[in-house]
Amino acid sequence: MSAADLQEAVYRAVDENATDLHGLSRYLWENPELALQEVKCHKWLTDFLEARDFKVTRHFLLDTAFKAEFVAPGGSDGPAVAFLAEYDALPDMGHACGHNLIAENAIGAALAVREAMKKYKSVRGKIVVLGTPAEESCGGKQLLVEKGALEGIDAAIMCHPGRRDVLRLAFTATQQMVIRFKGKAAHAAASPWEGLNALDAAVASYLNIGLLRQQIKPTSKIQGTHFIRIIVHGGTYPNIIPEESELKYHVRAPTTDELVDLVRRVENCFHGAAQAAGCSVDIEKGTIYKHVIQNAAIARAYRKHAQALGFEFQDADMSEQPPTGASTDCGNVSHCIPTAHPVYSLGIGARNHTREFAVDANSEKAQEPTLRVSKALALTALDLLTDPQLMDEARKNFAEHGRTP
Repeated sequence: MSAADLQEAVYRAVDENATDLHGLSRYLWENPELALQEVKCHKWLTDFLEARDFKVTRHFLLDTAFKAEFVAPGGSDGPAVAFLAEYDALPDMGHACGHNLIAENAIGAALAVREAMKKYKSVRGKIVVLGTPAEESCGGKQLLVEKGALEGIDAAIMCHPGRRDVLRLAFTATQQMVIRFKGKAAHAAASPWEGLNALDAAVASYLNIGLLRQQIKPTSKIQGTHFIRIIVHGGTYPNIIPEESELKYHVRAPTTDELVDLVRRVENCFHGAAQAAGCSVDIEKGTIYKHVIQNAAIARAYRKHAQALGFEFQDADMSEQPPTGASTDCGNVSHCIPTAHPVYSLGIGARNHTREFAVDANSEKAQEPTLRVSKALALTALDLLTDPQLMDEARKNFAEHGRTP
């Protein structure tokens, strides 16, 4: 069995399943479901994999998560490599982040590895498709990590659609927060002094955090420290002093340690605003999305196969990681096991989280690069399964740069 033999088997398997994979992706796109509500998608994906000889555990640790496994006929005494599949959608926009394509390229890769395992008994180990819901909110992968979903898995790979081909994008860490101020209602014209204005507290905190920007390191600003914020509720009627207000924040920083420190400073802004307005404040913090630790050994293996398939990476020399403001809960996985999370261009031009990108994610044009990604992912996984030195390098790289949750 040569590298050329494996490549031929992988290419053929992906091409032969192209129509089914497109149908899988289209179904997800036509049935968008929000975080932890991916009921139809869960059934569709698990039925699809079960019909193709995978041992499927439905509702794996979470109601809409799953684990699909295929053990090499040549033997299980090898690494276990997981493809991470996402399939949750965005509110009002559907699959404007292309998670339908992530599920497609992950499952396409798994089918290709399965065929190579069946054809070449010298390939040993196990391939896993880990269905991970709720990436856009709730931090589904962290919920799975906490429940032990990564036990027995040696490495993980996934690939996200976007506007450019990038090997090791520097995904940031993020903390989602909901802030609720509670004051006291009063007539805004006749007796405003009897009220405690919860909207004032919200506005003051908004301004405080805006001023905090100048105290943040310039390097952090360049690499992605910033705030995304909206005022969800600020009162009901102009002549009533607002009794309640609510804000939602996403706080981002280049690394998880920097994020923890920044969140502490942001919380002080909320408490200070509440005190100034005479209000109480409740701060609800969501799951921390850790920054992604891109495994260099796995990235190099993926680069080799992806470049052979025509991908042109802006960071091909791997001398640095291109910055981004984006975050992903794949970062939480990368702090537990060796992980690679490249990004690929759909070759169309729209940005993620736009209605235009949602259209692109269901386009015929998106299929060609997505199927190429499946091939590159499959060959990377096969390298990890068949090359002990590569797996050792991935583990060594993780030991040097990885962290435990």
